[in-house]
Amino acid sequence: MFCRRLNESQNEIMNSKVIDLVVNNDLCIGCGLCVYKCPEKALEMCWDDYGFWVPTLNAGCKQHGDCLDVCPFNPKPSEAIRTESELSNIFQDAPNYHLNVGKFFGLYAGYSKEYRLTSSSGGIATFLLVELLEKGFVDYVFSVRTSSNGGTHYEYAVSQSRQELISSAKTKYYPVDMSVVLSKIEKLKGKIAVVGVACFIKAIRLAQYNDPQLRERITFLVGIICGGIKSRFFSEYLAEKAGVSSLHCQYPKFRVKNLKSTAADYSFSCIDGKSNEKKTIRMRPLGDMWGSGLFKSNACDFCDDVTTELADISVGDAWIPPFNQDGRGTSIVVSRSDLAERILTNGITDGKLELETLSLERFMSSQSGSFTHRQQALTFRINQQGKSSVIPPKRFDKGKIPLDVKMIQLQRRKVRRRSLDIWKNTGNSVLFDQSMKADLHLLRKLTQIYHLRRKVLAKLNISKR
Repeated sequence: MFCRRLNESQNEIMNSKVIDLVVNNDLCIGCGLCVYKCPEKALEMCWDDYGFWVPTLNAGCKQHGDCLDVCPFNPKPSEAIRTESELSNIFQDAPNYHLNVGKFFGLYAGYSKEYRLTSSSGGIATFLLVELLEKGFVDYVFSVRTSSNGGTHYEYAVSQSRQELISSAKTKYYPVDMSVVLSKIEKLKGKIAVVGVACFIKAIRLAQYNDPQLRERITFLVGIICGGIKSRFFSEYLAEKAGVSSLHCQYPKFRVKNLKSTAADYSFSCIDGKSNEKKTIRMRPLGDMWGSGLFKSNACDFCDDVTTELADISVGDAWIPPFNQDGRGTSIVVSRSDLAERILTNGITDGKLELETLSLERFMSSQSGSFTHRQQALTFRINQQGKSSVIPPKRFDKGKIPLDVKMIQLQRRKVRRRSLDIWKNTGNSVLFDQSMKADLHLLRKLTQIYHLRRKVLAKLNISKR
């Protein structure tokens, strides 16, 4: 569904606060909570011109503000829920805290013996969700599965069985929204677990803050440690690189493991709807799709939550040796609630999980690139927006970064913008590669300079000991 544009006869329709302050400032992440919470049902989620879900008006709006209250990029939140730090007070029993990581019980790396090979990393999320469901902690799970809607590849759906949860395993680098699945809550009897990236989890917590019923119904949140939300242009580009027209791309899979190689050496695959053939392309030769900012949402550059701090448990990829050398995949894990910690402990005792405890230093090393980009370099990006920009309150607002990091930040921002504009105007992978070649080359060179400087400094530090 593509967004309608108001014509002259509709100009008298009042804009909603979330559209005024968030969508119009290119800070919408497409979670859909505003649609769910709008008391007048005046909003609906539609595709914008750049391949992202955004809310648009479908009726008159009285600007109650409910839509803005649940937005994870609300630029004017109340002091009580100003940032993730205030919202994380729900984890009062968590014994540990670090500014960059949030509150936590334990930090781990490992995998599920049963679900590892059917998951993107170590299968810990699938294990947890199955345990929650089969042991009666929850009755339903809201997670992302293959869509029954012809206009999108993936959507949030309700799972009630182990098999449904297995079918929702693996990360989907494709835009989804929660509005439709959340609208089913009132018809479901029982408790619910929700899986989501940091901004989606934050939106749920914001909705729960003013809604006791939602707190009672949604009792467990599984957070996916995220490298950024991608436009649907990303899957279209990869399909074309694999030899499939974006019009005929079906069942895209973004993390096809190579069990004989390293964790980073995975592939993209999809079905060609025209020939019914499966086409695959290795991701590594395509270059850095994450550090470059290609096809990324602008809002992601103003998120400072690296570890999905508001989830009961967060899982991601263990990008440190020796784990990153294992193509079968290994999860990095942060437990924040007592229930999450108990499920992990029982899983180890029962022989279902292979987990080892990580030091804070090793854990942070596994996500070092994200900490540098999302937190250390955040102030620089905010300053680049100018004083008139509308940015939500942030916790990392005094960081200083070296010149090479500043140059990388500027180039990433340029690559992000140009990638969306070029694909929107061409929709052709050959033309896209030609148009982006110079910018990506410069970004690689700047990144090489940055890594070289770090190596030199590391050697100097070692020699001083």
